[in-house]
Amino acid sequence: MAFEDSILIQASPEVLFALTQDYGRRLSWDSFLKAADLVGGAPEAGLGVRALCVARSGLAMETEYVSFDAPRVAAVKMTRGPWFIDSFAGSWRFIAEAPDHTRVSFKYHVRGRPAAISGLLTRVFARDTRKRLEALKRAVEGA
Repeated sequence: MAFEDSILIQASPEVLFALTQDYGRRLSWDSFLKAADLVGGAPEAGLGVRALCVARSGLAMETEYVSFDAPRVAAVKMTRGPWFIDSFAGSWRFIAEAPDHTRVSFKYHVRGRPAAISGLLTRVFARDTRKRLEALKRAVEGA
């Protein structure tokens, strides 16, 4: 199942892309995570790079970047995760809408194991995604 959410933030796509894909600064704004690290010795995010993120709930997911086009889009797919998530993929898009205003969109696809829990997982991810977008906006705009 797929869902998408977005928010308008007063900043350039370059600033927002750099902040969201910098794992050294990720925890300074991302309200969903308690740990976020690149794996395999990668010095920065990029195509083919893997990341390990641990939610505040303790659930961990390893992802791999399948698209990395700064400052427009970054997309990942799950390589390892909780047993009840069969597949996960997501993209972040950064679209300038006005001078120094960017529409940040998160689009995720998640399938549960068993498939019957996909709707529940989608609702949980959608709720957490809204909170993350709002946290990003607060971090950047100081609101």
